[in-house]
Amino acid sequence: MADGLKVRFWGVRGSISCAGAEYVRYGGNTSCLEVTAGGRRLIFDAGTGIRTLGLELARQAPLDIDIYFTHTHLDHLSGLTFFAPLFDKRNSVRMWAGHLEAPYTLKKVVSNLMQAPIYPVTLDIFQASVGFKEFSAGASLTCGAVTMRTAPLNHPNGATGYRVEYGGKSICYITDTEHREGGRDQTIVDLCRGADIMIYDCSYTDEEYPRYRGWGHSTWQEGARIADAAGVGTLAIFHHDPSHDDAFMDDVARKAAELRPGSAPGGLPRIVVAHEGLTLAP
Repeated sequence: MADGLKVRFWGVRGSISCAGAEYVRYGGNTSCLEVTAGGRRLIFDAGTGIRTLGLELARQAPLDIDIYFTHTHLDHLSGLTFFAPLFDKRNSVRMWAGHLEAPYTLKKVVSNLMQAPIYPVTLDIFQASVGFKEFSAGASLTCGAVTMRTAPLNHPNGATGYRVEYGGKSICYITDTEHREGGRDQTIVDLCRGADIMIYDCSYTDEEYPRYRGWGHSTWQEGARIADAAGVGTLAIFHHDPSHDDAFMDDVARKAAELRPGSAPGGLPRIVVAHEGLTLAP
């Protein structure tokens, strides 16, 4: 595992996974990121993209893994029970959530998912050592030499944004969140200020957004405005709506490059459209 900070995208889709020839280039799996730094592996969200990640990691046991949830809506949770390292007793997996309020806990949420009549097996099927950890969005966290700042996001039932820092570099993961009309969301601007990379909920375009007001998502144009306000190096367009196929995302990529041209100080483009398999290292 390389020592420097980097992120790999295993799932970039929002709301529901999509299959078909029209989703080949950007990918149809829902949210899952793998961040590595300082000999540690941090996974963010357990959408369907975590299944493929798990197949790769299974060959590297024993493993010590932390999974951080932005929230526990189904598209960010549905791949968890297909994550192969959970079924190997040599592994340790800790799961973290900062958005839940009593009477909900992360263990209860996962347990409720894995019960009749919607699932055939229970939590007892996991063979790894599994821990469930709670924190309040806004707390600071550590994972070895990696430090994190967190913040609450504007999403139904709550969500948590993360800023991951290591070796003087930083990656922010901001999804699912709905922007504040008429001004930037200062909580997000403050969390992301000066970040090398900001991965942002760009489910819609500005033109589409009025039809989905209140659904808890933002636009790629608002992502660019926040990135500029916060002095972010690279904006990664993320959480693609299921109606946005490869041709649609190609058009977004073209327009985005025109809106935020050039390269960030570290050499990455100032704006990219996330796709499965993409790796970014600030």
